[in-house]
Amino acid sequence: MAAGEGSPTEAAFARQGVVGTWRHESQPQAADTRIAARLEIQPGDPVVHTNYVYLADGEPAQLAESREPMAATGGSLVVLPEAGPHAGIGVADRMALIGIEVGVPVERVTARQASRSEAQTLGVAPAAPVMAIERTYYDHGTSRPVETADIVRLGSRRVAEYGRRPQS
Repeated sequence: MAAGEGSPTEAAFARQGVVGTWRHESQPQAADTRIAARLEIQPGDPVVHTNYVYLADGEPAQLAESREPMAATGGSLVVLPEAGPHAGIGVADRMALIGIEVGVPVERVTARQASRSEAQTLGVAPAAPVMAIERTYYDHGTSRPVETADIVRLGSRRVAEYGRRPQS
């Protein structure tokens, strides 16, 4: 979603006629090799790691692990995605507040079986089918990644919808 459109997850739930809420926990950590490669930073560089459990009408429907490089957000009021005066407004809106324009993220989507811990959190049987998404938002001005997330969607509780009908 572009800046000014709020949380894309909340909007997606609303389009599907469900009330979307979420639980979250954020903490600083050092980027591991995999995350450093996706964010184009050095392993060990500081990132803010936020774990999410998204609920559709109170039932777990999606998990996400988001990471943002502290080089982009550190020292600003948007450093913690779900705290402060700009909590919960989505990546695009938060980044716009610090002068970073992002557009539609790049998403790599695969299907797989839920891990044991994912199944437990989602309240489903182990090995339930899920959509696994690697999402990355990029700064339009510099092409550098400013957020990457690993998202797990339970297909039975969530519909993936891509693209947008043009406005007339």
